[in-house]
Amino acid sequence: MSIDATAEAFRLARVFTISRGSRTEAKVLTVRVSDADLSGWGECVPYARYGESLESVMDQIMVLPEGIDRVALQSALPAGAARNSVDCALWDLEAKRLGRRVWDLAGLAEPGPELTAFTLSLESPEAMEAQAREHAARPLLKIKLGTPDDMPRLEAVRRGAPRARIIVDANEGWTAEVYADLAPHLIRLGVEMVEQPLPAGADAMLSEIARPLPVCADESCHDRASLPDLVGKYDMVNIKLDKTGGLTEALALKTEAQKMGFGIMVGCMVGTSLAMAPAVLVAQGVAVTDLDGPLLLAEDRAHPLRFDAAGVHPADADLWG
Repeated sequence: MSIDATAEAFRLARVFTISRGSRTEAKVLTVRVSDADLSGWGECVPYARYGESLESVMDQIMVLPEGIDRVALQSALPAGAARNSVDCALWDLEAKRLGRRVWDLAGLAEPGPELTAFTLSLESPEAMEAQAREHAARPLLKIKLGTPDDMPRLEAVRRGAPRARIIVDANEGWTAEVYADLAPHLIRLGVEMVEQPLPAGADAMLSEIARPLPVCADESCHDRASLPDLVGKYDMVNIKLDKTGGLTEALALKTEAQKMGFGIMVGCMVGTSLAMAPAVLVAQGVAVTDLDGPLLLAEDRAHPLRFDAAGVHPADADLWG
């Protein structure tokens, strides 16, 4: 069995900005695990916030022993983008070998579509209002914030999409004082949840201040080992395969988090339908699905995921799994 990794770039439909910077393309690593007759594939999006780059992730992958299986992979690589791409490729290869779907191999019920959030890029209030008007018919909008000047943006989005449900992602950009000041206004404007308001590692204050609306851990939650430190600080966790290190750990994290009483959000980096396909399995029945990566792209994989009024649909076997 051989492993190959290829860096690829997919153009975005428009510039995408969060509090850490802007991008015009999704830079991904495509991984194929092949035996004599078949190959499975997966995708990851290395994230500089976690000390990852395309080069560092490729280096991790290319030293893996030939013939590694999913069980051995969990200890061979840490949670992160490298393990994610190989784990998902191994699931895909196993499904092809056995002629079964991944959801069946994982002991899951047959998946259906899940309504997904649509993310508005961080821009000026005027530009964000225009974005909101353009997408006002979508049932759930996610707003990227995390600056000292977020109130005008919030007001603008609500004007642009008066009936849409709204969630907010601060990307670690607020202080405890800023969040405490903003929280009443978030409620006034009908915001349903706030994601990672404080920096990971500096979020202890969340256990000491009122949380008048649900707070979701993103950068503070990677895998099951993260969970004990989140108790009392967060109400929900955002499961992303590039953080968990693949579908295997993502499913285990979902189960454990639910047992501990956390609500579940399933999110994504900005990637293609190949990256979203395994995440759709994790997203079944969760409180919030945020798998809009392909909707932000100007180009996608062959056999892309289908998005319609019912949400994001599970992948066809021609794509993955």
